[in-house]
Amino acid sequence: MAEGRILVVEDNRDNMTLIVDVLTSLDYEVLQATDGEQGVKLALHEVPDLILMDLSLPRMDGWTATRTIKAESRLSHIPVIALTAHAMVGDRERALEAGCDDYISKPINLQELASKLAIHMT
Repeated sequence: MAEGRILVVEDNRDNMTLIVDVLTSLDYEVLQATDGEQGVKLALHEVPDLILMDLSLPRMDGWTATRTIKAESRLSHIPVIALTAHAMVGDRERALEAGCDDYISKPINLQELASKLAIHMT
C-alpha cells in the first residue's frame, strides 16, 4: 500500500526521473505533470496528498499554478513544496507568498526532500 499520492510538477526530464525514483523507493504513488496547466488539472482531478512544484514551468509558471491550486477550496489544504533553482535572496519568500508551504532549492538534497516529506505527509 502506498504511503500517499504525490503530484510532481516538473518540466526537466532528468529532475522528474530522479524525483520519481526517490518517491517510489519511499513507497509513494507518484503523479506527473510537465507544465503548470497540466499540474493544476491533475491536482483538480486526482486531489493528491502533496504537490512538489517546480516554479519555472512552461504554459503556466509554478507561482501561478500554486495560487490557482490554493484558491480551490477542495485543494487548498494540500501542502505544496516549491522545488526550484531560484535560490536568490527573496525567492523563498516569494514562493511562500504564492502559497507554497515549503521550499527546496535545486540541486535537490535527497535527505532534505525526505525530511520535508515526513513533515508534510503526516
